[in-house]
This record gives sequence, structure tokens and C-alpha cells, in this order.
Amino acid sequence: LAAAKALKLRALNSSYGCTYYPWVKVRDTENTRDVWVPPSVIALGVFGYIEQAEEVWFAPAGFNRGGLNEGNAGIPVLQVTEQLLSKQRDTLYEANINPIASFVTEGLVVFGQKTLQSTASALDRINVRRLLIFVKKEISRIASGLLFDQNVPATWNRFTGLVVPFLESVKTRLGLSDFKVI
Repeated sequence: LAAAKALKLRALNSSYGCTYYPWVKVRDTENTRDVWVPPSVIALGVFGYIEQAEEVWFAPAGFNRGGLNEGNAGIPVLQVTEQLLSKQRDTLYEANINPIASFVTEGLVVFGQKTLQSTASALDRINVRRLLIFVKKEISRIASGLLFDQNVPATWNRFTGLVVPFLESVKTRLGLSDFKVI
């Protein structure tokens, strides 16, 4: 696919970005018309759905969470510009492009959750990057309440007394399998 070749030539390498293919037709319910939109519109809708219905660290893809016929994009999704065969989906995924696939029985579905990170690691997955953003933001908020306090055991005990329950909560909600606060 030309999209995969074009993205590879750009040599992007970031776990903070992601891309999708192809464009999709959605129903503009406010103006009662159908509109072709970039796939990023659908991806953001699925991100919002995951955050509202589950947790940010669940994969924004697959038949359960990325099923577009189920309303998981927040707007009615009608069709894609291109029906992707399995080999085409694989080519896109190898280029870090998340396919939006159309299946006969399952309908339209976001069928990948890769970031634009080129090196293989846990950070080449959208759900892992979103988990780390969430955890970093919350721990930073906790730490800001202790900013400029003395660097003594009492301060560290207050910090861990707030951070450990937060991380335990994330673990209980399937975001982490284990953690250690140092």
C-alpha cells in the first residue's frame, strides 16, 4: 500500500503518536448528511469511549472496544473508503498504521493499536503509552503537594502513603501487574 510506504519514508519514531487508515464515512446527525472524515476522527472517538466506559489503559481496538458499528466512535460510522484484505492490514500494521477493517459479520472495527515508535517495546502500544501518561500525571499531581518540603523520611512516607494506594488502585483495575515505589 502507498500509505505504508509513505509513512515508512517519513521515519517517524514516537510513542506519543499513532496513525490509522483508511478514511471513513460517518453520519453527520446534526446536518443529516454523510461525510467522509480522516480516520483520526474515529480513533479519537474510540479513545473517548474507552476512557468513559473502561480505563485509559485498555486497548482502543478490537471487536469489543474498537467495534465501530457498536457506536464506540461516538458517531455513526457507515463505511470505509477501502476494504482491506488480511495481507493489506498486515502491511499497514508492520508500518505502524492501525487499520480500520470491514468484516462481513462483525462490521467495521479498529484493528490495531500501535504507536509510531519504531523500536519494539511496550511503548509501541497505545494502551501502554496512555497508561504511562495517566500515571505520570497523577503522581505529578500528588508530588506537587509536597513540593519544597524537606527531603526527609517523613516527607517520603507521606509521598508513598499517597502513591502506593493510587498504584494499587490501577493494579486492581488491570492497569499494572506489579509496581515498586522507590
